[in-house]
Amino acid sequence: MTINTKEVMRQRAKPNANGAVPRTLLQRVGETHFRQRNTIEMNNAGDVFGRGRTLFHIENADWVFDVLNAGLRLGGLDKIGLKNVLDIQVVENVVYIPGLPRAFNGFTILQISDLHIDIAPGLAEAVIERIAHLEYDMGAITGDYRWRTNGTHDDALAELGKIIPYLKQPTYAILGNHDFLEFVPPAEEMGLPFLLNETVRFTRDGEHIFVSGVDDPHFYETDNLQKAGDSIPPKAVSILLAHSPEIYRQAAAAGYDLVLCGHTHAGQICLPGRRPLLNNANCPREMIYGPWRFYHTQGYTSSGTGSSGIPVRFFCPPEVTMHRLFAAE
Repeated sequence: MTINTKEVMRQRAKPNANGAVPRTLLQRVGETHFRQRNTIEMNNAGDVFGRGRTLFHIENADWVFDVLNAGLRLGGLDKIGLKNVLDIQVVENVVYIPGLPRAFNGFTILQISDLHIDIAPGLAEAVIERIAHLEYDMGAITGDYRWRTNGTHDDALAELGKIIPYLKQPTYAILGNHDFLEFVPPAEEMGLPFLLNETVRFTRDGEHIFVSGVDDPHFYETDNLQKAGDSIPPKAVSILLAHSPEIYRQAAAAGYDLVLCGHTHAGQICLPGRRPLLNNANCPREMIYGPWRFYHTQGYTSSGTGSSGIPVRFFCPPEVTMHRLFAAE
C-alpha cells in the first residue's frame, strides 16, 4: 500500500475528537521537525530494519521476544523476571557542578525513564509506591512510555494517567524512540508538560539554572540542541534531558553541564555483575549505565524504570533516580 504522507500529515494537523489540536504542536516544534517525525513514524517505526545509527532494531522483532518468552517459561524464570521488573529501586546520584549558583545547592531531580508502562499489570502501581513519598525539586521523565514502537498509545496513556497525580510539580517529559509525537497533546492535557527541543528556566534568589529537553536522538534523530539552547546565556549552568546517551558529544559541544538520559535499560537482561548481553546505543560502554563524564560534561544513564520487549529483568534492577546537585569548589 502506498502512503500519501502529505495527506496523512494534513489529517494529523486537524483537531481530533478529544479536542487536541496537533496544528498547535506543529507551530511549536516547527514544520521541518513535524514533517520528519511524522514521515518516519508512518514509514519506518514498525520495521525491524531501522535507519541511521543502528541497522537492526531488536525492539521491533516480535519473534525474538516470542523465543525468549518460551525459553523463560520452560526454565521457570518468567515469574522471577517479572518480580524483578516490579522491584523498582530508588538510586541516589550526587553531582558536583562547577559554577552552580549557591541557591541551588541541594537541588534534587527525580528521574524516571523508559516506563514502557503498558508492558506489565501492576507496573504503574509499583512506580507510584516508589515515588509517592519522595521529596524533590523537579521531576524528569526521559522518554519511552509505551511498550511497542508502533500502534496505539491508549493503554500507555491510561497507565500513565495513574502516575501523573503522584508526580510533584514541576515535572517535565521528553519523547523517546518508542513514542509518537501525537502522544504529547493528550499527555499534556493530563498534566505532564513536554520539552520538545525547548528550555525552561529555574529561578531562586535571583539566580538561575536552565533545563533543556530534546526529542529522540536515537531513532528519529529529531534532537535540536541549537533550538533548545538558544535561550541559555553564556556560562549559565544548564542541564539536558535526552532519551539516549548517544547525544554525549553534541551535548558537550553545546556546553551542557549535566545530561540525564536512559534508553539502554543498562542491558535489562544481564550476566551477574551487571554485564549486559545487548547494547542498543552507539556510545562508549561506560555510558550504558550510571554516572559518566565527557570532557566538562557529566552525565547519568538510568537503567530504566520499566522494561522493554518482555517484562523480565535479570541482574539489572529497574530504578528511579534522585540526582542531588551541589556546587563544586
